[in-house]
Amino acid sequence: MRESERPNIVFVLSDQQRWDTLSYGNVVEGVTPNLDRLAEEGTLFENCFSAQPVCGPSRACLQSGRYATETGNFVNGKALPPDADCIGKRLQAAGYDTAYVGKWHLAQEQKAGSRWDVPPAHRAGYAYWRCSNLLEFTSHAYEGYLFGDDNEKLEIQGYRADGVTDFALEYIERHTAERPFFLMLSLLEPHHQNDEERFCGPEGSAERYAGYPLPVDLQKLPGDQAEGFADYLGACGRLDWNVGRIEALLRRRGLWENTVFLYTSDHGCHFRTRNFEYKRSCHDASTHVPLVAHGGPFQGGHRISDLVSLVDIPSTILSVAGVQIPAQFRGIALDQAVAGRIQGREYVFSQISESVCGRCLRSSRWKYSVESGSCEDAWNHPSMPYYVERHLYDLENDPHELCNLAGDAAYEQVREKLRQVLLAWIWEVEGERPEIRPAGTKEK
Repeated sequence: MRESERPNIVFVLSDQQRWDTLSYGNVVEGVTPNLDRLAEEGTLFENCFSAQPVCGPSRACLQSGRYATETGNFVNGKALPPDADCIGKRLQAAGYDTAYVGKWHLAQEQKAGSRWDVPPAHRAGYAYWRCSNLLEFTSHAYEGYLFGDDNEKLEIQGYRADGVTDFALEYIERHTAERPFFLMLSLLEPHHQNDEERFCGPEGSAERYAGYPLPVDLQKLPGDQAEGFADYLGACGRLDWNVGRIEALLRRRGLWENTVFLYTSDHGCHFRTRNFEYKRSCHDASTHVPLVAHGGPFQGGHRISDLVSLVDIPSTILSVAGVQIPAQFRGIALDQAVAGRIQGREYVFSQISESVCGRCLRSSRWKYSVESGSCEDAWNHPSMPYYVERHLYDLENDPHELCNLAGDAAYEQVREKLRQVLLAWIWEVEGERPEIRPAGTKEK
């Protein structure tokens, strides 16, 4: 690819955003008009899933193109290895300017009361740096700070999503046309505020979104959605508004027509309906995320129903940039899939940690998951020698995963097929051959 043909790439990552907060989810229409329009003009991937439904591990997948156990980032608080082969390094070596703004969550977590900056050796090839390793610990909805290139504190102005986006806009304003750029903007919203145990939309969200219907799974299961969903939608709406700001600036600077834009989230949110917190489960509420692509090979108003994974994003970014994809990257290049040059996949896979040590398999019809060990095991062990079948859902007849068939004898043949597929995947990715025991097996 000639220098003049290489596109700019803007990758916006939200945190803990359900797929159905965009209008294509047919639940909460009108919250994200900018993303809805970009999806109509570009490519909407209707079935995108997180490879690890928790912040740090998912982000490791997005930087490295590998599953979380392969980099060692199988739980939060672990540093992405400084020598990891990552998209930022690859793009920088290929002549791209690289920039990272927002939440990182891939440096070693420090003790309480410490600074939450990131040493240069752990920045994975990003030159322009406006970041906090744990943005939820250095900010609240209307105050806080990031760290700059020299780890100086930079105050966030206004609502957090707006103020963090301001730093991305600053980068775009400063960029010269000499080289293409890759900008990753990692926003914290709509993630709950950890120390307040609540969702924090912009002022007025609770009133503005009070009448919006709950998704079906949240209607049927107990959790904290009644008090939190309106502010959650408010945060999602503000993310969309900031997407509009980015597009407007790129247009003013004459850069939009040569920019590929990607938007997704690291995982979803089940509002404490599936376990004791908001994610870390096999359910679509935790794993199903939005994915919108616009510009370059994604133009044309495509709606892709094939299963895709966040582990595909790094391969896609490198492919779009004309950069060779490392052999160890696990994903497929989605631009090539849209063009029909490569086939999609029959299954997506997820590793689950911290709440349980689990593995999950999803096809268009079935959801199958296995778990093992205690919560302590899940924090301290990337894998286990055996797992027990915990969930089986028939997504064709039970799309909201309300009827668990894991112990139903009538589905043994289905489970056996999925069991073998999952075991083959574990062997390919993890190099292990665990035992998978039937549902109801008592753990020792």
